This record gives sequence, C-alpha cells and structure tokens, in this order.
Amino acid sequence: MDVAPAVVDRLRAAGCVFAEDEAALLVAAAADDGDLAALVARRVAGEPLEQLLGWAAFDGLRIALLPGVFVPRVRSEYLAERAAAAARPGSVVLDLCCGSGALGAAVAARVPGIELHAADLDPAAVACARQNLPAAGVHEGDLFDALPTALRGRVDVLVSNVPYVPTSAIALMPSEARDHEPRLALDGGHDGLAVARRVVAGAPAWLAPGGTVLFEASAAQVPAAVAAVAAAGLVPAVDTDDERGATVVSGRR
Repeated sequence: MDVAPAVVDRLRAAGCVFAEDEAALLVAAAADDGDLAALVARRVAGEPLEQLLGWAAFDGLRIALLPGVFVPRVRSEYLAERAAAAARPGSVVLDLCCGSGALGAAVAARVPGIELHAADLDPAAVACARQNLPAAGVHEGDLFDALPTALRGRVDVLVSNVPYVPTSAIALMPSEARDHEPRLALDGGHDGLAVARRVVAGAPAWLAPGGTVLFEASAAQVPAAVAAVAAAGLVPAVDTDDERGATVVSGRR
C-alpha cells in the first residue's frame, strides 16, 4: 500500500506534527486497507502511535509495547545513557518503575554482561517488560516490596523513570498521554516528587557501596530533588541534556 495523501491529511488535521512519518508507519503495520482505516481512526481519536504499532523506538532499540502501557519518551534516552555510564560488565542494574522495560533494555544493550532486574506495580507493564527483558528478573509489586531480598545491598545502578508530573498538571497533558497511559505512570503527587522521594529514601538499603540511584525530573524540581537525595545520605549530582530537554538527578552511596 502506498501512503495515501488522504491519510496524511487526516493525521495532520488531527494535530500529528509528523503526519507523513506516522502515515508510513501505520501503512506498514496495517494488514489491509480496512485495517489501515481502523488504525488511522484510532490515531485520530488520540491513541498513541506506539501503542497502535505495538512498539516504540528507544535508544536504537525497538521496544514492544502493549495497549495501556507507558510510552517511553525520547528525553529518557539520556537517563539510559547516564545509567549505562555508571555501569560496567558484572554490575547489578535495577530498573525500578520499569514500565515496558525500555531503560533496562537500553542499559543492557550499552553494557553487555550486567545482571539486570526490573520491577513495576502495573501488571500490564510487567507483562510488557517480560517480553522486552527475557533474560532479566522482572518483578511485580510496589517499588522495593517487589524485589527479592537477595538484591539488598547489591545494586550498583538503580535507574528509575519515576512519575514526576504534578497532580494538578495531569489535566494539561496531551490527551494521548492522560487518556491512554496509566495515571500511576504519570502522577507524581502534589509537587511531582512523591514517588521519587520514596525511591531515594529506600535506595541506600539496596545500593551496593559506591552504588548510584538515578531518576528523571523537571528543571524546576531539581532543588527539591537534590534535597531529597542529600537527606537520604547520598551524594547528589545533576546532569542535563538541553537538546532533549532532559534532567537527571542522581545520588551515590
């Protein structure tokens, strides 16, 4: 099937900035013209492109994605880069709040030979992560409660794409996020740092000596995030990538 101008026009009218690229991907994913029409209608109605395709591009990888699972963002590739820079072959790496497992997959691809674990509270996310991380231990539960006790004190790199959108800002997000991604993957509480504080507070008990916890935050959240890291007895640091609009806060034991 060729990319019909009518498909591009429908996507552009719906506000899709990269309408030509999206049309080509939907055409490639469709089994026939009827399937294409259904996919385009769902996209125009606001469903995330990646959920329609069944995969998301992330850090050079194709990450399998199930409906209703958080879509990894391009800016989070910087978090994967920083986590990989802290790891080495043999490191124990934990992807907490893993969603699809995109961060863990990216770190494993960048640093072969790590021992990878991942965890999430959402059963759909856990099922998705098990597809993307077949060689990892993928655990279901609330943050550290999900983990086997054998990991305590052994984690060299704890990377967590915590939800950090303030509750009051959820309504301002694009409909494809607020209507089609789980709220628990978006809502970070009154100031966006409720989950980050829990991760940072619990991290020292699970980090190995010299281990590092890393998470994403907004630029405005940096002072409070750094204060939380310091309060947990960790040495804070902040790294930014202006091109991707990404901010990574870390704490080293």
